[in-house]
Amino acid sequence: MLAVVGGLLTETAFPGKSWWPMAYVGVALLLLALRRDSARWALVVGFLYGLAFFLPHLWWANEAVGQPIGWIALSVAQAWAIALFGAAWAWARRAPWLHHRPWAQVLAVAVVWVAVERARGQWPFGGFPWGALAFSQTDGPLLRLAPLGGTTLVSAVVVVLSALLAAGLVEVHNRRPGRAGTAGALVAITLGALPLVPLETSAESGTLRVGAVQGNVPARGAEAMSQARAVAANHGAGTKALVDRVGREALDVVLWPESASDIDPRTDADVAATVDRAAQAAGAPILLGTQRFVPGLRYNDYILWQPGRGGGDVAYTKQRPVPFGEYIPYRDVFRRITSAVDLVRTDMVAGTAPALLPVPVDRLGRTVPITTAICFEVAFDDILREGVLAGGELIVIPTNNASFGLTQESTQQLAMSRFRAAEHGRAVVQISTVGVSAVIAPDGTIEQQTGLFTAEQMITQVPLRTSTTYADRVGEWPSRAVEALAVLIVLAGLTATYRRTGRQPVALVRHDRRARE
Repeated sequence: MLAVVGGLLTETAFPGKSWWPMAYVGVALLLLALRRDSARWALVVGFLYGLAFFLPHLWWANEAVGQPIGWIALSVAQAWAIALFGAAWAWARRAPWLHHRPWAQVLAVAVVWVAVERARGQWPFGGFPWGALAFSQTDGPLLRLAPLGGTTLVSAVVVVLSALLAAGLVEVHNRRPGRAGTAGALVAITLGALPLVPLETSAESGTLRVGAVQGNVPARGAEAMSQARAVAANHGAGTKALVDRVGREALDVVLWPESASDIDPRTDADVAATVDRAAQAAGAPILLGTQRFVPGLRYNDYILWQPGRGGGDVAYTKQRPVPFGEYIPYRDVFRRITSAVDLVRTDMVAGTAPALLPVPVDRLGRTVPITTAICFEVAFDDILREGVLAGGELIVIPTNNASFGLTQESTQQLAMSRFRAAEHGRAVVQISTVGVSAVIAPDGTIEQQTGLFTAEQMITQVPLRTSTTYADRVGEWPSRAVEALAVLIVLAGLTATYRRTGRQPVALVRHDRRARE
């Protein structure tokens, strides 16, 4: 019961409710539920927590597929990762140096959680970082830690605060108010002090005048993909409306979303004419998403279209196609389970070039490098970091949320874009076919936001920044260190398991006879 309630409460920390303190409460309840010294029991408890969290969190997968099998399979797969965390933690706390040291366990459990969270984000099929605890904190003070350590640090601190909360409740139960007060004070001091940490937002290399067009689609759901010409026309009309508001040549660049034209304007004359008319009207280049097909395969491209000159070779190709959404691994095997795999008719292939687009800006007299990650790629740490370190001064997240209806998928993605803004110290523009689109300041605050399934335009002047954050500079090293430390902790616990002489370790909540008395 504690695990199920904890999973449900943790989910409310994410959009659409965004009650960020509930992440601490939910994880604390999970840690209380893991009090029994049994790895098998912890496996079950972790799995129940995972189901309670991921089934509502990933509800949008049911909307996208139109059948519950995709939603359930994805949720179950992610829940197993939490189950493995439960078992790993049951083993880890048997390590001799954690015996009767609940305060040391506060740090150790955060290490084990983050290691499992990162493993879930990398495996299988390239991983699925959706639901990382860090992404629940974009409205809370922990976002201030993003430029210091990215998702690794923020997720770890969420678990530390949760463990302190759980330890405090244990001390209250054991009638030790002094220790309970210490735990509560540490939580309060941490959350109270972090808003004092400054985040840089000022322009360092000028500003960029940006227009962003959310053109909407003629119909909701997956069937919108078959109406590519109408979608392109919508974005052309949205660009004209944008120009009517600000005038020609008032913008440096116009942003269209992923799948703004799923018929490639580089090979189709009619769509090319639509895009070029819009670019000529704006007097500015357009960045837009399209599909590039080769026999039996396709690529998801985000291209630069210059007025009167066309698409050329400047493009970014999505590096992380979504398994079972954009390509089907082991198609023949999974077809035996469900025919839904054939909804993806042509598999998408991954690109290899860095997430960077050089955009010529006449007003600035130079080319502005723009970091871009397409749709779900915003959830992966390495793609945007690579683009920023390559020189990106602004981040653009083109996405197509049409298949997800009115679910919380688009706002979950927006939370990730906000986190990336603070993590990299860059302004971010998330631009969607149907919403939610937004302009985000380098500190993660939302400056403009559109609705769902509306045709809207945004006009903004964003700061261009060149400095890199500490999180960018250290890269993967803290994460690798956490993973290695977690392995050592669990191995130490497993070794102790085979050397035990009847002694029972102290968990964050003791579940032996003496504790009950």
